[in-house]
Amino acid sequence: MLTLAIDTSTKTASIALLEDDVVLSEVFINLNLHHSVTLLPAMENLTRVAGITPDRIDLLACTTGPGSFTGLRIGISTVKGLALATGRPVVGVSTLDALALNLVPSSMTICPMLDAGKKQVWTAIYRIGRKGIPEKTGKELVTDVEKFLRDLDREEEIIFVGDGAIKYSSLIGEILPERSFLATGHHQFIRAAAVGILGRRKFNDGDILDFITFTPLYLRPSVVYSGSGSTCDSDIRP
Repeated sequence: MLTLAIDTSTKTASIALLEDDVVLSEVFINLNLHHSVTLLPAMENLTRVAGITPDRIDLLACTTGPGSFTGLRIGISTVKGLALATGRPVVGVSTLDALALNLVPSSMTICPMLDAGKKQVWTAIYRIGRKGIPEKTGKELVTDVEKFLRDLDREEEIIFVGDGAIKYSSLIGEILPERSFLATGHHQFIRAAAVGILGRRKFNDGDILDFITFTPLYLRPSVVYSGSGSTCDSDIRP
């Protein structure tokens, strides 16, 4: 099965082409440019180098949130357009699930954190399941970072990953001085390859989206400025 996977949920963007779980090609973009500028050219180059035309792709996978409001809309709109043009099925993957997969096969509890602004993070707690894939132990949430950290189990070792973990690394070390660890640099970014791997599993489980009606999972509403009626990203990302 050929899967085209996309992530545009944060400041970075990533596109990958996989055959089953084997990554054929992958592009990672960390240039602080708007995703609307980089995504389609990167996708065109990716498929051209691989010698694969869109009609040969079997499955489309994308992150559905949480993350940047604008970034998610760009990625999801692109995938919807591809689905409409090719008739291929679409699966959605949690941004936090994809980030947690970077730390397999860690024996520690995994805590992905994405910066949500306003001293908040999008986060969840994961442990490695029987199939070797991180599984959530509770719900995804957007929360005050200090309160979240103080409520964590002080007896377990936790590895933190993501731009929120980097931003609040000092606070994490202060509150959990002996039980907290920070993932290494190359693990900190969401990879489309992880989105593709998780997406194929969701497809095999029959978890397929209606590409016409599905929407991003924001976990909190956009900010609407009074007087203008316009909506903007509260996290101020591409």
